[in-house]
Amino acid sequence: MDEKMILVKSLKLHQVVFMGLAWMTPMIFFTVYGVAFEAADGMMAAAYLTAFIAIIFTAYSYSRMVKAYPIAGSAYTYTKKAIHPKVGFLVGWALLMDYIFSPIIAILTFGIFMNMEFPAVPIFVWIIIMNIVLAVVNIVGIKSAARVSGISVSIQVGFIVLFCVLIAKDILTGNTEASSLFSLAPFLGDNVQLGAVFTGAALICFCFLGFDAVTTMAEETIDPKKTIPKAIFLIVIIAATMYIAISYLTQIAYPNFTFVNADNAAYSLVVMVGGNLLSSVFIMVLIVATFTQGVASVTSVSRFLYALGRESILPKKLFTTLHPKYKTPASNILFVAVISMSAVFINLNTAVMFVSFGALTAFTFVNLSVIAHYYIKLKKRSPVETILYLVFPLLGASFIGWLLTLLDTHTLTAGGTWLAIGFVYLMIKTGWAKKAALSPVKETQLEKTM
Repeated sequence: MDEKMILVKSLKLHQVVFMGLAWMTPMIFFTVYGVAFEAADGMMAAAYLTAFIAIIFTAYSYSRMVKAYPIAGSAYTYTKKAIHPKVGFLVGWALLMDYIFSPIIAILTFGIFMNMEFPAVPIFVWIIIMNIVLAVVNIVGIKSAARVSGISVSIQVGFIVLFCVLIAKDILTGNTEASSLFSLAPFLGDNVQLGAVFTGAALICFCFLGFDAVTTMAEETIDPKKTIPKAIFLIVIIAATMYIAISYLTQIAYPNFTFVNADNAAYSLVVMVGGNLLSSVFIMVLIVATFTQGVASVTSVSRFLYALGRESILPKKLFTTLHPKYKTPASNILFVAVISMSAVFINLNTAVMFVSFGALTAFTFVNLSVIAHYYIKLKKRSPVETILYLVFPLLGASFIGWLLTLLDTHTLTAGGTWLAIGFVYLMIKTGWAKKAALSPVKETQLEKTM
């Protein structure tokens, strides 16, 4: 690869925040509402608050590691450099599952909702169209993706604010079961089941995915050591504020809300709050949201593949090629588009399963990487530094690791199988590289790449 062909630093703080929120998709609250409601036994506000507490420690760890290594690669890079290259590979392998399946979720969801609006057009047609558009937008350049993300996030936040205002109005006018806007029942009610709250939090962590994805854009961000950490915390806080606010208001306004089908529970809730007009707006906003989630997801996974290619984990010639005009990883984007065609036949639950396992695994090891890098290697062990570089990341690793164990058996089995495949690939690759090594210099290079 031509050494002059590098990723261009062009993103500012607000653009990174919009990209992260677009990847996260604020409207994800509604798409997983029914499933999350059942998992948390209705205690949505408590579950989101619990997930936020777990995530904020992890967000802190990401902010520390991006300062140490402001390059693309995310959890893979951090674990590789802070703990061990082989451990880093397995974490990257798990994270690859997260990133690869995220565009599939967006594309499939887009196809499903477009098919609901236009039943005459098959889902697979929308999937093909979505793939082509996502590829073009991302190849043209990351600044165009950032602009699209900014518009989409603004629309989504606007809808969420409108939704909350309508519920608050109904509460204040006595049109709901709530007598006041203020209540501790959603967090400390008599019917709170801690087991259900934690189970719900494990699933709800999926709704915060996005803050970690912006670390893959470090090489395209202006002053990444300052910008990315700020963006990480802004993304998490903004998302948590929206999720907890909606959960709180819906819980106190409609404590006896029930639904038949978890997949469309949010639609029933929206109809109850704003009638057919609001539900029509809801569908359109959701379609826009899934589209821009796809844009942001493809952006992130293409940069992650770029990092793996540069490290020779994946074929270097293929995954580090940049477009001569737009300076974007065009071959990676096209590769993702081909893989995302599996949305034609894959099950949405399966895709979500892979994303959840990969993300929680990566989060756990990013927390551990802070301890390995700062506390152990750099010996930052003063009383304050011990809190910052041992206690905080240890709390994050423990909390996220525990939530990982709360995922269902099928998810853990599938995730474990994926890691086993990665381990075999690592052993084969390492074995081939050792056999091909003709000199001590090449062995040293192997140690650097693996």
